[in-house]
Amino acid sequence: MNNNLRFIVQDANRIDSNKARKLLKQKLHNRMDASGDYATSIEGVTLYRRDVPNNIETCFYRPLIVLVAQGSKQTQVGTEIYAYKEGDVMVTGVDLPVASTITQASSEKPYLSVTLDVDKELLAQLTVELARNTVPANLTISGLFIQKAGADILDAFLRLVELLDRPERISILGPMIKKEIHYLLLIGACGHKLRSFHSLGSKSNQIVQAAAWLKENLAQPVLVEELAEQANMAPSTFHRYFREITSLSPLQYQKRLRLHEAQRLMLVENLDAGSASVSVGYESLSQFSREYKRLFGDPPHRNVTNLRQQLENAQT
Repeated sequence: MNNNLRFIVQDANRIDSNKARKLLKQKLHNRMDASGDYATSIEGVTLYRRDVPNNIETCFYRPLIVLVAQGSKQTQVGTEIYAYKEGDVMVTGVDLPVASTITQASSEKPYLSVTLDVDKELLAQLTVELARNTVPANLTISGLFIQKAGADILDAFLRLVELLDRPERISILGPMIKKEIHYLLLIGACGHKLRSFHSLGSKSNQIVQAAAWLKENLAQPVLVEELAEQANMAPSTFHRYFREITSLSPLQYQKRLRLHEAQRLMLVENLDAGSASVSVGYESLSQFSREYKRLFGDPPHRNVTNLRQQLENAQT
């Protein structure tokens, strides 16, 4: 084992997973007295509480590590449905269009989770250090996967949340614990899937880079042939691998990115539909409105008004 990683390895046999899970739920309950999203002083860490099951929400998941401490959730990617519950870890290795819903939650037993942003640079570094665990170049998998949280991962998340009570320790111990969580996932049962996204030369990594380019240049016109050339693949091969990982074709993926960004611009930055549509690359407002309604169920103005009302209700 690389000496740089030795210090973060825990002896899972010395960790009581039931005790860690119970303590984590207690800590989260103490920090969240109502339904909502709770940003923390640890970069990339957010806490979530939901008191009732909710309707299906269409959204984009960024690369995330989510530990469910209580309750259950269901996420659909394309035609695949993923269910995860207390003690499960859900990981996304690429920005993904999903439809998600909380399936088990109540005021007595709310849905509780801890979300950690995936650190791509850290994963790439750890993947290099774990070079002996090679990934087949042609391996492609869905951009979302689920595994049970072992005692070591539960303990690491517990210590991460406990740091919020000792803010003076966050700057030193926070990065160490986040590195530990990334490392434990990489060497775990689904580690080969996560490594595939960050192994240079793998098909999965090439698709991740193409998806990142689309996100960074979402207002630009796209030729799939050019994206395929950048990924060193034939267009048909590129198209097939892109759909396997994201559930969408490259052009469908770009459309989803544009619509979600337009929604954010209207909701957060108060742009009108016309300005938002132009900002994300639409030339026709009528086409934008049609595609927006098809995805979100309502025209832009009505959808954003309803979302604002829901946010206001959640805060009262």
